[in-house]
Amino acid sequence: MINRTHDPLPFTALMNARVRRSTIEGEAIAPPSKSYTHRAITIAALAKRSEIFYPLLSGDTEATMAAARALGAGITVRRDEPAPKLLIDGVDGRPATPDDVLNAGNSGTTLRFFTAVAALCEGVTVLTGDDSLRKRPNGALLAALTDLGAEAISTKADGTAPLVVRGPLKGGTTTFNGSQSSQFVSGLLIACPLAGHDSYILATNLSSVPYMRMTTEVIQQAGVEIPCSCPEGSRDYAFPVTGGQAYSLARYTVPGDFSSASYLLAAAAISNSPVRVRNLFPSAQGDSRIVALLEAMGAALHWDRSAGVVEVNGTVTGGLQAISVDLRENPDLVPTIAVVAAVAAGTTDISGVAHLRLKETDRLRYLAEELTKLGVRITEKEDGLRIEGTKGTPLQAAAVSAHDDHRLAMALVVAALTARGESVVSGVDSVKISYPSFFKDMLTLGADIALS
Repeated sequence: MINRTHDPLPFTALMNARVRRSTIEGEAIAPPSKSYTHRAITIAALAKRSEIFYPLLSGDTEATMAAARALGAGITVRRDEPAPKLLIDGVDGRPATPDDVLNAGNSGTTLRFFTAVAALCEGVTVLTGDDSLRKRPNGALLAALTDLGAEAISTKADGTAPLVVRGPLKGGTTTFNGSQSSQFVSGLLIACPLAGHDSYILATNLSSVPYMRMTTEVIQQAGVEIPCSCPEGSRDYAFPVTGGQAYSLARYTVPGDFSSASYLLAAAAISNSPVRVRNLFPSAQGDSRIVALLEAMGAALHWDRSAGVVEVNGTVTGGLQAISVDLRENPDLVPTIAVVAAVAAGTTDISGVAHLRLKETDRLRYLAEELTKLGVRITEKEDGLRIEGTKGTPLQAAAVSAHDDHRLAMALVVAALTARGESVVSGVDSVKISYPSFFKDMLTLGADIALS
């Protein structure tokens, strides 16, 4: 049986990783999907009784579990091998008003989903987060909830947390700009089937569409159908939602996470070494695109979809090559592709990701700043990055910072594997947000990394 517990190494605040040039080789198991775990917990909390198998237990998903408990759900974490699971006694469509402020920590998904779910409560819910999360925009979501009969405001009147929501959500019609985050529409799609009346949601210029599709996939598995229409050539998505429904998510198995696995696959490609990553089956995850992107860049790669195995066998003749790519639908892959592009031949152009500036950090800015320290010639654009590859020449060792961003931390560690000498990546404890076993897996594969 596959052990998918993914126990992390012990973390300390502001942990540093000392990384030396090295290659990786062997086999790893992709961690469970953070995005699917969030969705499964949230929907199960609104249902009756559910079992969630192979959940990701990380900082972000712990925040979602805490939010679900605050609204009345009972959650038991079982770490039985080989099948860790969550037992969730949900609220059956009737969430309770929390006794205290709901703190989402660093999790944007938790904040956005539970801002919408809190509108189902009869009373007032206050939601906040850490310093980073309190800078992220939510104005479009607040306006949509108000359109649908709830009261939703930012205490600072600028769309950022703390947020105050008073229910109940009645239903109705709303139109909003979805370019900043697909989490807004996902939260509404989760909450509106439980509203008193029907709703019509129009999200214009929607970004990160695959994440919306992941939401509707789990909603469907919980017994609720939400039609979706989008005119050809448009980015405007319409959802007529029937109110007064109920969720039933009796058993759900969380698939492997392509976003997290992308770092393992990229490390194998840039070190020109064989690595197999298991637990990567087809799903609605848009970040499964990493397989095609690495192939386009010259990785010798094969995905056995039926077995759920992606195998990298170095690179094809000619090595890694630059690409031009729009990653609007796959913003979480930008750090991964940027690192591969750094050692490829030619100039890679990444576009379509202006919304990446609104994540845990301004990822475009900090990717450019930190990769430059490693000797990468990189230009920051308004909506992306232009990266001049080194054609396989090693990067230069340097001290770089993850800026408390889990995806920057993992990308910079992978980049440092290609540098001459020893690099120090500071603040890598942030990986616990999405991939707590990242360093354990990298060490098992042979990476020369020391944590301090």
